[in-house]
Amino acid sequence: MVTETAGQESVRPMRADARRNYERLLAVARTAFTDHGTDTSLEDIARRAGVGIGTLYRHFPNRTALMGAVFQGEVDALLAHARELSDAPHPCAALVEWLRAIIAHASTYRGLSRALMAAPGDATSGLSRCSVPMREAGGELLSRAQEAGAVRTDVNISDLMQLTNGIALAVEESPDDPDLADRLLTLTLTGLRPEKG
Repeated sequence: MVTETAGQESVRPMRADARRNYERLLAVARTAFTDHGTDTSLEDIARRAGVGIGTLYRHFPNRTALMGAVFQGEVDALLAHARELSDAPHPCAALVEWLRAIIAHASTYRGLSRALMAAPGDATSGLSRCSVPMREAGGELLSRAQEAGAVRTDVNISDLMQLTNGIALAVEESPDDPDLADRLLTLTLTGLRPEKG
């Protein structure tokens, strides 16, 4: 059965073979992004999944759409973690814990941090469906830390997310320095503290 709602196109349920292709493409892409980075050849992903490149593009019109689908589960987990932290007794510590989780996620996939840094400026990006709810969740944690007087009031979530992705990019480029993320995050947080007047 085809359902239609006002202002939306008809959406047909995915056929069983199309669903299998979709799931196989996601699994292969996740492995490829982990092993080789997010700039892995889409043709190679399609070949490894046992489908043609046209099939990949039918499901994912571009690289960022594929990336958004691959990372959606991890983004959902980060959003759930933000909700868990939303009533933590120490708002600044909650914000820092969440930022650490973002850095750990983003630095797992070579190239993801760079793509996430570009996503906020492109509402049509397949990653925007991941980055928009992340900014909203982070904005709530940031607001709590600001209300507690632990973070300057002129800091906004977009800048903080860019800094966080920048740290993840630095971590990605320096895999032999396991303490780099904590050092850079500490430096960032020092700059976020309100001035004592």
